Amino acid sequence: MTLDLFPPPEPGTKDRLGPDSFVLRGLALPRVDALLPAIEDVATRSPFRHMVTPGGFTMSVALTNCGELGWTSDRRGYRYSAIDPLSNAVWPAMPAVFAQLASEAASAAGFAAFQPDACLINRYEPGSRLSLHQDRNERDLGAPVVSVSLGMDAVFLFGGLARSDKAARITLHHGDVVVWGGADRLRYHGIMPMVDAPHALLSRQRINFTFRKAG
Repeated sequence: MTLDLFPPPEPGTKDRLGPDSFVLRGLALPRVDALLPAIEDVATRSPFRHMVTPGGFTMSVALTNCGELGWTSDRRGYRYSAIDPLSNAVWPAMPAVFAQLASEAASAAGFAAFQPDACLINRYEPGSRLSLHQDRNERDLGAPVVSVSLGMDAVFLFGGLARSDKAARITLHHGDVVVWGGADRLRYHGIMPMVDAPHALLSRQRINFTFRKAG
């Protein structure tokens, strides 16, 4: 299945990907002016960095975190930690505009009262990619994942419950929010290599931040 749409869908469009998963088109657009300085503030205190996987590979996507817990990776494995390993300090607090957007998106997708305690912020540049994987390091798998896209378009891969299942390809535009949970919570997903197509506001980058209930 391919849901690549051009021109971008009208804000407010709700595309169903599965029984408990949706793309909420343009939902983040009204908050962009508040989201971008909030991201800059987080990155000032906990800079973007390229983490190493347990297999010893350096990730092509740069990342940082905010909230009570942050996702980290090194040769010892994937995990959540209350401490930024780069600074040995707690991660920056989650900005209020982040939490409000996450709650609104989750509610629109049928997941009421979502209160994330972790937000992983990814920075993609041309050529960056994210291979198919499951989000399963969280203790509360009953809570959804809420993923916000800003900047360059990306092709989101949304597969099944097995890595070998065929993945749908969905183009995500600036301001789109993807929510998946329930029966879809452990579906494999990823991002195809980013095409070098600069965005008017964020130039040659895509900022993606993903909310989870990790603790």
